[in-house]
Amino acid sequence: MKEQVILVDQNDKQIGLMEKIEAHEKALLHRAFSVFIFNDNGELMLQQRAASKYHSPLLWTNTCCSHQREGESNLEAGRRRLQEEMGFVTDIKEVFSFIYKAPFDNGLTEHELDHVMIGKYNDAPNINKEEVEAYKWMLLDDVKKDIEENPASYTEWFKIIFDKSYEKLTDA
Repeated sequence: MKEQVILVDQNDKQIGLMEKIEAHEKALLHRAFSVFIFNDNGELMLQQRAASKYHSPLLWTNTCCSHQREGESNLEAGRRRLQEEMGFVTDIKEVFSFIYKAPFDNGLTEHELDHVMIGKYNDAPNINKEEVEAYKWMLLDDVKKDIEENPASYTEWFKIIFDKSYEKLTDA
């Protein structure tokens, strides 16, 4: 069975299910999440997306992100994907959500109601090479500066989160 996303309205009320690729082709609003993991030094764990990803390959982004499955809570989805992509689980909490729309060169569009979650972890991840090319730790101020200097190195949603919600991450 192909992966499905949860279609939602502006208030995050489920209005249907659709195959992931079709929702991205039609630019329909769907539920998603982004996890940000920090260490005790205040550094953010970034991942570089695998070269085989169908959009944004080899770009740097937050620790992990994906789509909730039907019947799965935001936190359950965040923990599941953290394990699948980065090879570890830690406590996470949801800190805010926002809606964004970002078209890609391949004709697909991300139109997501994104639930942003944060957590703490201090060890090295055990990355899934099918999902993640590499990882690194960076201070938020350094990430913000690097996005300004090298915007093409980062995913669209990550740049949007930093542009709109930098203070929420620094206060989290």
